[in-house]
Amino acid sequence: MKMENRQPIIRVRNLVKKFGDFVANDNLSFDVQRGEIFGFLGANGAGKTTAIRILCGLSKPTSGEISVAGFDVYHQTDSIKRNIGYMSQKFSLYEDLTVYENIRFYGGIYGMTFREIKTRAVALIEKLGLTRYRDTLIGSLPLGWKQKLAFSVAIFHQPKIVFLDEPTSGVDPVTRRQFWGLIYEAAHNGITVFVTTHYMDEAEYCDRVSIMVDGRIAALDTPAQLIRTYGTANINDVFIKLARNPGLIPAEVQI
Repeated sequence: MKMENRQPIIRVRNLVKKFGDFVANDNLSFDVQRGEIFGFLGANGAGKTTAIRILCGLSKPTSGEISVAGFDVYHQTDSIKRNIGYMSQKFSLYEDLTVYENIRFYGGIYGMTFREIKTRAVALIEKLGLTRYRDTLIGSLPLGWKQKLAFSVAIFHQPKIVFLDEPTSGVDPVTRRQFWGLIYEAAHNGITVFVTTHYMDEAEYCDRVSIMVDGRIAALDTPAQLIRTYGTANINDVFIKLARNPGLIPAEVQI
């Protein structure tokens, strides 16, 4: 994807988040471009979730300049929330509601009108091949179907950005590929995708990848360039190399 001469939809400069003496995010700086699929990688405890919560307007940074969809994270969190979608790794649909009831519920939360919800819900259910299961409880559906529906619900209101926190965790390889088809389609339609994953092969589907190590951004570039820079066969080897050799991490990472 060509990203030259575009204003970033997410702009982060010198983001610091502290919990007492513990520094969860240590001076993070990066941009995310409109329509980009941006991979945000790191081991558990690296600071990914903390940063995502700040970008979603759910937590305040200790310091730094951060804007999301043109809105400031300190004073315009309500505007940020109206312009983003979010899908949690812990699954965000209600198991005791039907497919249609979940769509209608989230459409209402996103401020959509009843007419908009009804029209888009019919199209979405048909697109996902769930017409026969419109009135089926979510809890009885296979995990792969749930995940695809959860993603579709997260972008149901056509947000500018969608944050995906390990969206394919626990699903089979075929479903993962189908899920990434939905991600590509969303990006093609202009939605910026900010995704975390523990599957390093998925990281290579992203336009650019940021790798977090101990609260810092250790590397940020296209997957192909990172592989060339660190002389590895794939992104997984880049990740391991940085995690095991902190001395390789530059003082500053090119935004």
